Amino acid sequence: MTSLDVDAVRTFVMVADLQSFTRAAAALGSTQATISVKLRRLEEKLGARLIERTPRRVSLSAKGAVFLPSARDFLAAHERAMAEFAEAPCRLALGFVDHVAGPELSVLIAQLHAHDPSLTLSLRIDTSTILKEAFDRGELDAIIVHREGDSRPGRTLSRNHYGWFATPSFEWQRGTPLRLALLSTICSCPDRVRAVETLNKAGIAWEEAFVGGGGAAVNIAVSAGFAISALAHRVVPPGLVEVGRKLGLPPLDPSEVVLHSHTLAPRAREALHVLATAFREYNSPVV
Repeated sequence: MTSLDVDAVRTFVMVADLQSFTRAAAALGSTQATISVKLRRLEEKLGARLIERTPRRVSLSAKGAVFLPSARDFLAAHERAMAEFAEAPCRLALGFVDHVAGPELSVLIAQLHAHDPSLTLSLRIDTSTILKEAFDRGELDAIIVHREGDSRPGRTLSRNHYGWFATPSFEWQRGTPLRLALLSTICSCPDRVRAVETLNKAGIAWEEAFVGGGGAAVNIAVSAGFAISALAHRVVPPGLVEVGRKLGLPPLDPSEVVLHSHTLAPRAREALHVLATAFREYNSPVV
């Protein structure tokens, strides 16, 4: 009777999710050679090719696509069995800065759950300032935030590139204040500071036409045609367009997104590594 190796099945699922031997090796803290060997041995046991690999692409074979749901169930059952003997549940309290937690966040969480189904995740989305304060108080195990105004070391994950976004019908007449949708001053958000300082340096008059308590509120105002806002390219809501060049607005400086973490238990540290690796792949700079 053929028995499946847990590490080999986990390797297969990671390669399938990340569509890359290189990224899977990084996420698992292994090497491409080890990943290839484990996958080949799994395929030999099952008597079928699971992954199609070319110089440009890694994808599931037909057999691999059929096996993937069962592989996830297999790993989940293994984790449930192991959890019965664990001294304590694995918990991870994570903070994402608003406008960095983009549309791919649900995919990242799904990958994290597939990696460790018994993990308990506490997720907080807020401004960099508030998250850093919570992190310093020990309320969060790790945070993904803007580096601006912070000299503490952190692992660079990506760079956010910004533009001036509005609805296609938005109009602005030179000589009148530019209507801005901004986060509240209470938030002390770098995104607000970036927009205001850029306009002030260019000598462009502006007015605070809308104040939101979070990124979602600002996005709603801009999508309604109420005002214009400086938004990261990769988190722009559908229907908005970049109007900076059209309106003659100055370019916006990019920001660096970094990961800060406390010392974690092995399982939590591995889970965070998997999430950070996937985040970097999903958030390569877009100009």
